[in-house]
Amino acid sequence: MPPLSCLLRRSFALWFLLSGILVAADPAAPAPKWKKLTPQTPAGFTLKTILVEAHPEHNVELYVYVPDAAGSWPCILDIHGGGWQARQIEVDKPMMERLAQRGYVTALVSYRLSTEAPYPAALHDCKAAIRCLKAHAAELKLDPARIGIMGGSAGGHLSGLTAMTTGKKEFDGPGPFPEQSTDIKACIVMAATQDLVAANKDKTNDNARLFFGATCQEKPDLFAQASPITHIRPGVPPTIYIEGEKDTLKVGRAEAMEKFKALNIDTALYTLKYAPHPFWMSDPWCAEVVEIADVFFRKHL
Repeated sequence: MPPLSCLLRRSFALWFLLSGILVAADPAAPAPKWKKLTPQTPAGFTLKTILVEAHPEHNVELYVYVPDAAGSWPCILDIHGGGWQARQIEVDKPMMERLAQRGYVTALVSYRLSTEAPYPAALHDCKAAIRCLKAHAAELKLDPARIGIMGGSAGGHLSGLTAMTTGKKEFDGPGPFPEQSTDIKACIVMAATQDLVAANKDKTNDNARLFFGATCQEKPDLFAQASPITHIRPGVPPTIYIEGEKDTLKVGRAEAMEKFKALNIDTALYTLKYAPHPFWMSDPWCAEVVEIADVFFRKHL
């Protein structure tokens, strides 16, 4: 027989129900269980590997999901995270596979890590990847005038910096396909700091020190140059931010959005319920990211 306390709770619940008063059965719903995702090239697509540029320390490559159907498609380039020092291509693939199925050519770039070459090597590789996509547009069935980028964590920083330096030739680097532009049309930044000076001025971040070869205290101008917020100006692409509710504050994001709004450049923040860092690698949050990204890129690409 149930204990007296349990019987009393049931009696009170029945009384409220009979009295016509609605009682919430579970006022604090539990967080959803996350599901690990694995890459699986979707039917109707071919995964191609394109060499962007060979370096002694690493060959920069593009992994591109190309539709088997004829056409010219908008393209989304993913820049992976990993603290600038871990290569996380595989865990970003499921997101890009799902976006490909929404009607895009999608690509991921394997850029040089901080353990292989210091900043600005990674930025130069991302710029070279954009030029490479445009140079191979016919083969990859993409429209070179409709390219967007996205990335999370360190990849979110690089996505933001790549987008905000659109039109600034001094950031393009000496890589291949110099006849091609590095301009892009839209950007998504996920879970990434946008002001590296404000985030690092009073502390030492080992990932940043390895990436830049110095601390912010030693080279504040370098940290400022590599901060996406530094380069927000008229003509930069529309940029939205996706963040996880359970992640840490991303320094400079709010201030960057204020700059966009003052310039009448499309921007928005999406905060995913219960989502940790890095949310885009697992469901249910990968599915939410894909939905947000599809709507945004359809609008701007």
